[in-house]
Amino acid sequence: MSRHDRVLASALDAIGDTPLVELTRLGRELDGRILAKLEYLNPGFSKKDRIARQIVEDAEADGRLRPGQTVVELTSGNTGTGLAIVCGIKGYPFVAVMSKGNSMERARMMRALGAEVVLVDQMPGSVPGQVSGQDLALVEEEAQRIVQARGAFRADQFRLAGNMRAHLLHTGPEILRQTGGRFDAFCDFVGTGGSFAGCAAAFKRHSPSIGCYVVEPAGAAALKGEAVTNPGHRIQGGGYSMATLPLIDPAHVDGYLTVSDADAVTWARRLAAEEGIFAGFSSGANVAAAVQLLRGAYRGKTVVAMMCDSGLKYLSTDLWE
Repeated sequence: MSRHDRVLASALDAIGDTPLVELTRLGRELDGRILAKLEYLNPGFSKKDRIARQIVEDAEADGRLRPGQTVVELTSGNTGTGLAIVCGIKGYPFVAVMSKGNSMERARMMRALGAEVVLVDQMPGSVPGQVSGQDLALVEEEAQRIVQARGAFRADQFRLAGNMRAHLLHTGPEILRQTGGRFDAFCDFVGTGGSFAGCAAAFKRHSPSIGCYVVEPAGAAALKGEAVTNPGHRIQGGGYSMATLPLIDPAHVDGYLTVSDADAVTWARRLAAEEGIFAGFSSGANVAAAVQLLRGAYRGKTVVAMMCDSGLKYLSTDLWE
């Protein structure tokens, strides 16, 4: 029986099992197919609900998280939202530490879900809506300080295996089941790299021939090995100019794709207007990357792309005119 056919015990049971939709309207101009995984239909409106649940449950299972202990994590807003949901239901106080450069809808949503939200000033000269790796470093410093001061559990999404495991155990197998394992490539805009890492591992186990591509912002493609010239790009939630991400296995990376701010915005707007998929900057970036693949080596093939979060989280930005 599907979870959609029964009453669930809590919103935690509503995490995952998201739809996979073919972008037939956008696809009319392409030779090939794009399949979009609608992760914004999770309870917290992003794929990060999955990792929040997995990280907390892994820590409960091995004793790192004690009953009633405070949970702390830095966030661009999505992981924090997921952790606010999970911790609220399970009874853990949660502190989200976020840069003031991220959209304020996220802070308001986390507070509504019971989180304590600590906002950190950006570096001098940084632009609101454009969170750089330097901005994130300031958030990391504050998160570490709070963990020490409160004896908290750090739900470290950049390093804890639960991030990758959520997608290895669930998201990747869902996509394989939904497609019957018949697709040719996968592309994912990376922040922590967890969804790419977990899905790519699942896909390579199924068929090593499935191409797995990391998506980065143009001018901030540090993983690709390029010089960083645009650390303040507009694609929120990733592209932090980190040369390595601990969760990603380089053996699972078949290539690196870069997407401009303008292309991410254009495709996000087209997703909304033509496909009825109201998603954020990174989802637009993933479609732009999928289009690159279909216009190149994967012409006539099928590409899976993540729709990472909801466009509702960007109403205060210039994503929507």
